Amino acid sequence: MIERQPAASTTATVTPGGPYRVMVVDDSAVIRGLITRALESDPEIVVVTTVGNGQMALNALSRADIEVVILDIEMPVMDGLTALPLLIAAQPRLQVIMASTLTRRNADISLRALAAGAADYVAKPTSASAVGNGEQFKADLIGKIKGLAGTQRRQRGLSAPGPRSATEAARGGLPIARPAAAARGPLKLRAMPTEVPEIIAIGSSTGGPQALFEVLGALRGGLPQPILITQHMPATFTTILAEHIMRQSGLPTAEATDGMPIQHGHVYVAPGDFHMVVEAGASGGRVLRLQKGPPENYCRPSVDPMLRSIVKAYGRRVLTVILTGMGQDGLRGGEAVVAAGGSVIGQDEATSVVWGMPGAVALAGVCSAVLPIKEIAGCIRRVAGKAVP
Repeated sequence: MIERQPAASTTATVTPGGPYRVMVVDDSAVIRGLITRALESDPEIVVVTTVGNGQMALNALSRADIEVVILDIEMPVMDGLTALPLLIAAQPRLQVIMASTLTRRNADISLRALAAGAADYVAKPTSASAVGNGEQFKADLIGKIKGLAGTQRRQRGLSAPGPRSATEAARGGLPIARPAAAARGPLKLRAMPTEVPEIIAIGSSTGGPQALFEVLGALRGGLPQPILITQHMPATFTTILAEHIMRQSGLPTAEATDGMPIQHGHVYVAPGDFHMVVEAGASGGRVLRLQKGPPENYCRPSVDPMLRSIVKAYGRRVLTVILTGMGQDGLRGGEAVVAAGGSVIGQDEATSVVWGMPGAVALAGVCSAVLPIKEIAGCIRRVAGKAVP
């Protein structure tokens, strides 16, 4: 198994304005080569080195400054789940993206990796030819690398490879460019409505599983309202996510199915590749519907259609929470919630893996609170913890 040494043309450390520096870790030399060619088709990314297992990755990390690691799960000598905490301990600012095929076992391992410190995951095609020809896989991976590495550079005071327009950023799944905190001044917050909401809706993406576990775990014991969640994830992963949420929180949680009635105190997760929306039921209640409509904000499931449907079904008595994630999904839906008289809580920049989605609603002035992740559950309880009339 041959290790690709750091390229002679690359510098040893991150250069302000230089390309994002990536290491690919996979036991298949063919897959490493295909991923490398896909990434280096973008001039803003350079693959510094590729290696065949976790131990080699640790060795390589000591020789070159790496910003993002693409880490396979199943490898000889040292697998990805074993290597993950060692890589992060060796370089705490390192951003790790787990790469796995869409099996139930790998989805479960990927979610365990996210809880252990991985920043994101990508569903790897099942064959080498699919990797080589997978435009969606390539676009997803490049978008995640730029979003994660770009966030880290801003936190370190380093510049990104080059300016991107809002349209380009949204298409690539990246956080829209925003002014620095010192330049933008204090956020403008709306008053929190006094009415008790009938429903809680949560939207999240990159870093979302960890944030969801944190928030819902702190809501153990439950609330009277149903909670609807749209997390950007592929199929299979959302099934496992619902199971992990139920274990972490003790709340009755299910991946939504078409026609499922909405019950008080239950949590519903939008399934991968479907928009989850709310409709009036035949007996006067409300039910969930799954739709294969076009992606919105380049996502399916998307937060915006969920929020629009909730406003239509519940009116002003809606509490929305937008957690960490790339892009701006949830902004238009959040505006609809506020226009109807509901409220929006956003996660703050310091505790977000990527302050794209929550940053979009915060900077648009639709939030009634922008809070660190550890304070969000407490705010939800204060707003929604009373009995629903």
